[in-house]
Amino acid sequence: MPIRAENRWLYPIDWPQVSSAIRFVRAGARCERCRRPHRRHVAHLGDGRWWDGAATGWRDGDGRRIAMRRGAVPLAGVRTTYVVLACAHLDHDPGNNAAANLAALCQRCHMLHDAAEHRWQRWWNAFRRRAIRDLFEDPPLTRRRLMHPPTRRGVDTSRHRRA
Repeated sequence: MPIRAENRWLYPIDWPQVSSAIRFVRAGARCERCRRPHRRHVAHLGDGRWWDGAATGWRDGDGRRIAMRRGAVPLAGVRTTYVVLACAHLDHDPGNNAAANLAALCQRCHMLHDAAEHRWQRWWNAFRRRAIRDLFEDPPLTRRRLMHPPTRRGVDTSRHRRA
């Protein structure tokens, strides 16, 4: 994922070289968590298990080889993903570019690593939108919105129970 324009100044000027050194020299063009290869189509089952064509065997989400019984893999459930490595900051601080704080991660591992950060960001954005609405919304609209909250979809609230 590209660096946001507002965060560009947090990264060093030689970030492309640092990222390349982590992804290709140190990690050998493989994810450091699950060992998926960079720029390859990988067959996977959606739960972290994936087919390693180089080792001709299945691996789990942590990159360990696993044994699968013949016929145990539902062919209808096999999907493919194009893997692209990214250089991730393990402490989520783009200013900390120590080699121990950087890891080469595929999309899946990067999303799992950043899940808590993404949940927090989603909450913060919703909080900020509500605060802005409270500041700038017309008072009569606010009063009507609060007095008549929207009904749930699919639930008919217009009918009354018969006694």
